[in-house]
Amino acid sequence: MRVMTPAATAAALAPLPNAGTSASAANARPVAAWLFVCCALVFAMIVVGGVTRLTHSGLSIVEWQPIVGTIPPLSEADWQGVFAKYQQTPEFRMVNHAMTLAEFKGIYWWEYAHRLLGRAIGAVFLLPLLVFALRRRIPRPLSWKLAVIFVLGGLQGALGWYMVKSGLVDDPRVSQFRLTAHLALALMIFAAMFWIGLSLVFPRSAPATVQQRAARRWAFAVAMLVFVMAMTGGLVAGIRAGFAYNTFPLMNGTVVPPEIFMIDPWWKNFFWNMATVQFDHRLLAWVLAIVVPLLWWKLRRTPGLPSRAGNGATLLFGLLALQIALGISTLVLAVPLPLAAAHQAGAVLVFAAALNVAHALR
Repeated sequence: MRVMTPAATAAALAPLPNAGTSASAANARPVAAWLFVCCALVFAMIVVGGVTRLTHSGLSIVEWQPIVGTIPPLSEADWQGVFAKYQQTPEFRMVNHAMTLAEFKGIYWWEYAHRLLGRAIGAVFLLPLLVFALRRRIPRPLSWKLAVIFVLGGLQGALGWYMVKSGLVDDPRVSQFRLTAHLALALMIFAAMFWIGLSLVFPRSAPATVQQRAARRWAFAVAMLVFVMAMTGGLVAGIRAGFAYNTFPLMNGTVVPPEIFMIDPWWKNFFWNMATVQFDHRLLAWVLAIVVPLLWWKLRRTPGLPSRAGNGATLLFGLLALQIALGISTLVLAVPLPLAAAHQAGAVLVFAAALNVAHALR
């Protein structure tokens, strides 16, 4: 299966160069505000999804009912029914066999909130889109691109259920590949909406200069690197590699742990070996810690670039420093819930900051 990168998704779904000028400023502002609200909801969805995973709540609802599932259990009989279904899962039999109904409710509500927020995002996106389209507030080409984003949102819901199903068969853990794909698609949807919103607020007014094109390549490379970094974080979460090698900067006293290629064949280490997966995640953090300051320095030194690009690079630099600090703290303290959730939130913010810099140089 071919997976589009976030840069390719943003480019494919971004408005035409004159999209901001074809609609009046009065039309563009509310559309942009709506898209940024949707971005905020997707951001919240990613954070809640992270908390759901960290609290081991994701397998508490064993059915996918997009319409009927909107209503939670309302009576004691309803609760006993959903709890009985959960008791048939591998997670209950192997991990939570002593769980009471009261404890089950605690994990149920996190997964319910995650799914309900997904449904809310669909409604918040679709209804205004229909209103804007009927009132001709957005150009027709942009309407079609926004419709594609809505379809991707529906596919994201199906992918989420596909991920959950992997933990309902034999192993009481979801597939790290499906988890990472679920995160990847969420970030792509976020990137597409964010890019279009920025294009409406900051329409392109002149062709890019040679300096801008060179700087833009750097900025897009950084955005892609942040995306890949987030994907390695998904693999870390999927195999719970954050609970191993809880030291920094060394990994249990070594730069490269000796277990890094202990699985045969060698390529499986990059997906199933805790040492390798965590090492890759750390390595990308070090690369970003070098590349982002270089981008900031390049934008400050290159004449004729928009001030928004330089200010955006400063913001990116600061957010990355905070994100690395959160990552180190999360690791050393063995993945406490508040820090781990903040670290996942920080990944989205760093990604958005990188996209903003690339957009300023487009």
